[in-house]
Amino acid sequence: MESIIRDINLAESGQKKIDWVKGHMPLLNYFNEKYGPTQLFKGINMVVTIHLEAKTAYLALTLKNCGANVTVTGSNPLSTQDDVAAALAANGIKVFATHGCTDKEYDMYLDKALDTHPQLIVDDGGDLVSKLHTTRRELIPDLYGGSEETTTGVNRLRALVDSGKLAFPMIAVNDCNCKYLFDNRYGTGQSSWDGIMRTSNLAVAGKTVVVAGYGWCGKGVAMRAKGMGARVVVTEVNPIKGIEAVFDGFETLPMQEAARKGDIFVTVTGCKDVIRKEHMEVMKDGVLLANAGHFDVEINKHDLEALSVKPPFEARKNITAYTLANGHQLNLLGEGRLVNLACGDGHPTEIMDLSFAMQFLAMRHLLENKGKLEKGLYVLPEELDREVALIKLHAMGFGIDKLSPEQEAYLHHA
Repeated sequence: MESIIRDINLAESGQKKIDWVKGHMPLLNYFNEKYGPTQLFKGINMVVTIHLEAKTAYLALTLKNCGANVTVTGSNPLSTQDDVAAALAANGIKVFATHGCTDKEYDMYLDKALDTHPQLIVDDGGDLVSKLHTTRRELIPDLYGGSEETTTGVNRLRALVDSGKLAFPMIAVNDCNCKYLFDNRYGTGQSSWDGIMRTSNLAVAGKTVVVAGYGWCGKGVAMRAKGMGARVVVTEVNPIKGIEAVFDGFETLPMQEAARKGDIFVTVTGCKDVIRKEHMEVMKDGVLLANAGHFDVEINKHDLEALSVKPPFEARKNITAYTLANGHQLNLLGEGRLVNLACGDGHPTEIMDLSFAMQFLAMRHLLENKGKLEKGLYVLPEELDREVALIKLHAMGFGIDKLSPEQEAYLHHA
């Protein structure tokens, strides 16, 4: 089966990106060196569906180097980088992904990947798992299991568990400490602003930033905005998270009030219609609307189009401008898709090294326990989190203390 990519001639550019991140991902390098010679995944068919950029590519190459037959698709039409896809194809990995593909093409790419009859899968957002539970159920008997990268995907998995429909073992990699404490907070926190600033070329300092949602991603976005000199308003539906935001030094308001104040809006809730018609109608002229949640449903694009009295136009690359009846212009970044990937290069390399190390260990755990795990949702054992964190600390030139036998005994005495 031939790969479907934009242009194989882009491979040299993509390879340079992969070579760059390789120099900043000591955990994946460690697994390459440890398991490459032993061919840990020899003969195993894997499908990896994650935002297709350089860090993901290096994960795929690491799995291949350790023996797996890897097929890769993108998990978002605007996050696929065509040169990286070409580089993977040039390295002998099957790739089905093109930047800006239609919904129909995106669905077809998932089916093409599943045609390889995977035994292990890595999903991002839950689309691959959803397809396996609907139109591709014939593949379930061959699956050892899979892993999920995102909060959104884990929520979809929990819904399957609650309804008794999850048909195979899945590991919630998102819930590992070395994923969500770093990827969600520091990764989303930095990369969202990378995308917003690169695309708009506007200052953050002195502006009012409205962050919708104060989970780990929202904490990171708010913290970075504050560090760059913005006034930060947080909107929440959970009173505990709301008071946490207040104790962290932020103002909390309902969105209807925050909408009047904000200059830049960033949604990170995982829910739909967080910013909608009644909010848009009271916004300032020139606001930036950005989404850092997995799906492009948090900012209601249908409401934006309905309110616009002129055809939307491209105000700048990756910025679509909508003109309201009051003359105010609202600017949507990256079509409302993940701003850090639609308008940037995604999370920092060192952060994704931690997340993808946990993905690698999830694949190892599923392989080592094939046939032993009941269908359901699992979290990796904490000792694997600790193993990854210690390797990363040493690679960065840091160290920690170790308890003496006496201290261990004291902490565990009755």
